[in-house]
Amino acid sequence: MSARAQTVRLSPAQHRTLAGFARQRGLSEYAMLARVVDTGLATLVQGTGGGIDAREIVTELASVGTRIVDVERMLDRALFTACAAYCYARSAASGVRKSDAILTEEITAAYNRQRGLARETRP
Repeated sequence: MSARAQTVRLSPAQHRTLAGFARQRGLSEYAMLARVVDTGLATLVQGTGGGIDAREIVTELASVGTRIVDVERMLDRALFTACAAYCYARSAASGVRKSDAILTEEITAAYNRQRGLARETRP
């Protein structure tokens, strides 16, 4: 069986992408195009993963959401602990003895400031 020549028209964006992949892999653009065609045909023959169950995806997304909430809680605790360490260290470095009530107010203020700054930087 012999190979057949085909003409392929690429948009400028497709050509840039193909050329970039070819450079990364040390291939000619022609060789990279052949790989793209081989991979594309194999995907079409094998199917595109139509066997994926939507319930499975929803379950995984819910699991990720739960983990993100746990990470947010942990980061929130770490932020509060860092603010407390900062306020206690600053108090100790100044040499002025402050009561725990005053330090607690300073810690809470520093924590709230940092939380506010984090909210401001969101897009």
